[in-house]
Amino acid sequence: MSLRRVSSSLALGILISAGAASAATETYTIDPNHSTVGFSVRHFFSKVPGRFTKYEGTITLDPKNLSTAVVSVTIDAASINTGVDDRDSDLRSANFFDVAKYPTITFVSTGVTAQGPRKATVKGNLTMHGVTKPVTLEAEVLGFSPDPWGGYRGGFEARTLINRMDYGVSWSKTVEGGGLVVGNEVDIVLDIEGTREAPKPAAPVTPAPKK
Repeated sequence: MSLRRVSSSLALGILISAGAASAATETYTIDPNHSTVGFSVRHFFSKVPGRFTKYEGTITLDPKNLSTAVVSVTIDAASINTGVDDRDSDLRSANFFDVAKYPTITFVSTGVTAQGPRKATVKGNLTMHGVTKPVTLEAEVLGFSPDPWGGYRGGFEARTLINRMDYGVSWSKTVEGGGLVVGNEVDIVLDIEGTREAPKPAAPVTPAPKK
């Protein structure tokens, strides 16, 4: 067999393998009506919870190979909600998120390492308040199932811990004894339900020209 034929066969094998891997991936669009993008931060001695109510994103993965996952999420920073109007207004102001200047928070994965069939470590870039920093999320796939409306859904959970000072969200005030009114560390917990997108039709195969 000639070197040219060996090279052609190898290239064809790589293309077939790549096509099979691509065909195995599924894309899930985040359903905001059945998901939560939440956080909590220390206030004096207790932790105050909050969440963002407007966001969108996708998770693309092969359920049998979590290392293939690609995650992209965009959050409307102004949708922050801690249940107290005055506090939420302050959080939207230049004291904290400055949403007029930085309207969105984004996360884009850069790599995923499977930690078994259901768990994975997701590394990516978090951009907030105009600053981009690498973060690591500990994630778990909760399951996949048809829904009653003819669709198909996946459930995912992830969490991470960040320091708000790293992103310039730096308003701070100390009290007598040196304690902080608002803590620097923020626990982030994501409970995500996504709807699987319909597979795209395969591109037509163009026959190779006859030699």
